[in-house]
Amino acid sequence: MADIVRQTTGGSGGIVIDDDWPGYSLELFSYPAHYAGDLECVVVPHGVIMDRTERLARDIMDDLGDHDIVVLCVLKGGYQFCADLVDKIKALSCSSDRTIPMRVHFIRLKSYLNDQSTEDIHILGAEDLSFLQGKNVLIVEGIIGTGKTLKALLKHVEAFKPKMIKVAGLLVKRVPQNTARLPHYVGFEIPNRFVVGYALDYNEYFRDLNHICVISESGKLKYKM
Repeated sequence: MADIVRQTTGGSGGIVIDDDWPGYSLELFSYPAHYAGDLECVVVPHGVIMDRTERLARDIMDDLGDHDIVVLCVLKGGYQFCADLVDKIKALSCSSDRTIPMRVHFIRLKSYLNDQSTEDIHILGAEDLSFLQGKNVLIVEGIIGTGKTLKALLKHVEAFKPKMIKVAGLLVKRVPQNTARLPHYVGFEIPNRFVVGYALDYNEYFRDLNHICVISESGKLKYKM
């Protein structure tokens, strides 16, 4: 496994999962029986997600401790990562000399049809973000693919003149057309495969899956719109 899973340079550079990583067998983990046959493998187990999220919380505390921040949670795929990240930051705030007062605001980005990213990007719940003016903003996103949606969101948020913007992304997908800059805090860099679980969905299914898994072709057909 050491040859296919590695860490990038820098504390928050992320854990890189190489393209030839076959994933873990589904037989090694518990998952909802109604998804039997719909998944290929487990890419990131839930326990590993939680450990990595705790480290990201520590990195954020080191960088932003004693700053008042607004957490901008990108729904729907980022809600579980955001909830766990905020909980771990709160726990650190209670047990250290530094603290991060936080407010959480929710917005929704939508750009996928089935397993394909589209040019039609919708930003919902972000029509008026004037309260961000002069504030420190932490955008929390579940997965970043081509970077088009994040780029559109950053442009939209910057128009409200916040003092600072940081981005935390649980997953960054290696795709040929990715032109986005790397988030400040990265959980995992993964191959260009369609993943579900831990609130990441395929047509609203698989959000109830704890692990991050690769969806099977039969699963795509089963839940295709």
